[in-house]
Amino acid sequence: MPVNVLVVQVDPNAASFIERGLEAEGFAVRTASDGAEGLKLSQSRDFDLVVLDLPLPTVTGDEILARLRASGSSVPVIMLTEQDAVSDRVAALNAGADDYLTRPCDFDELLARIRARLRTAEQTDSTTISHGRVTLDVTTREARMGGRSVDLTPREFALLETLMHHGGQVLSQPQLLDRVWGYDRDPISNVVEVYVGYLRKKLRPDVVETVRGAGYRFRG
Repeated sequence: MPVNVLVVQVDPNAASFIERGLEAEGFAVRTASDGAEGLKLSQSRDFDLVVLDLPLPTVTGDEILARLRASGSSVPVIMLTEQDAVSDRVAALNAGADDYLTRPCDFDELLARIRARLRTAEQTDSTTISHGRVTLDVTTREARMGGRSVDLTPREFALLETLMHHGGQVLSQPQLLDRVWGYDRDPISNVVEVYVGYLRKKLRPDVVETVRGAGYRFRG
């Protein structure tokens, strides 16, 4: 079965060039040059990887990325764009992009990055997430601390899963609100702090670290 890749690029010529190159390597490719179309395709079809531009008509690439991650999708996303500022790279990677390349780029490098991300996805494609003494089964939605089962609400589970997927990385309150609750809330809301408190009570007081002025980090 061929690997399915979605290519969303503002320049249709760039998208067509990438499509032809990937198809020659045996990939099945679908392209889009409009953000709304790219978002619809990414949400309605099973793709193994997405090559995503940042500036797009109707819906931007960073919004598509945010929507994918908020929905729980772990599909590898490679940002391929003309925007080469360090701040753009940092923002995209912090938002859940798996890689970042500036256009124009050598096709062989893009192909190598795609294959690397697909290998990583295969290695991490598991129904369980484990860090330290905490284990989550994302299929049964069961959480375990050491040898004991921990009863978590769906929102508590989603918050813990998000933090564990980024073990060791600090996630800001807005990032957690977006990924766990799926929409923007009042920035002064303490809902994240409240749910972190619930996890600490049910698991262990130091399971989630508060990084002052930055956000929260899973400790396990």
